[in-house]
Amino acid sequence: MIALIQRVSEAAVHVNGKIVAEIAAGILALIGVEKGDSESQADRLLQRLLAYRIFPDPQGRMNLDVRQAGGRLLLVPQFTLAANTNKGNRASFTSAAAPQDGERLFNYLADQAKTQMGNVATGQFGADMKVHLVNDGPVTFWLQVPPAA
Repeated sequence: MIALIQRVSEAAVHVNGKIVAEIAAGILALIGVEKGDSESQADRLLQRLLAYRIFPDPQGRMNLDVRQAGGRLLLVPQFTLAANTNKGNRASFTSAAAPQDGERLFNYLADQAKTQMGNVATGQFGADMKVHLVNDGPVTFWLQVPPAA
């Protein structure tokens, strides 16, 4: 399971011209699900995402996680993160989870995040989303929990 996380000043997801999710300062996490992923990978990814220290402490060092910084969380499903880009000029999505598995695990991750963090915003699985964000820094990290063997 993959998360491309970005520290943002603000972020919003639009579907059909309407805002379906938005946050002020916090983390925008684009989430990709791979074949072989399970709730175990989702749990570990969420643990890493919530504990990852990307917010500045009083000395300006990235020493605070999203909760310590009082930030919000926006989770957006993005199957293209699971693409294989090693050959040619067109991505292969053979390593991406089937849509029903991706949706199930994305929803599981979102539910667990809401349980642990409270109010968590989410994009809409399978929709043509327009994501608007102000990347703060910019600060962007790739987190991955490999699928089960």
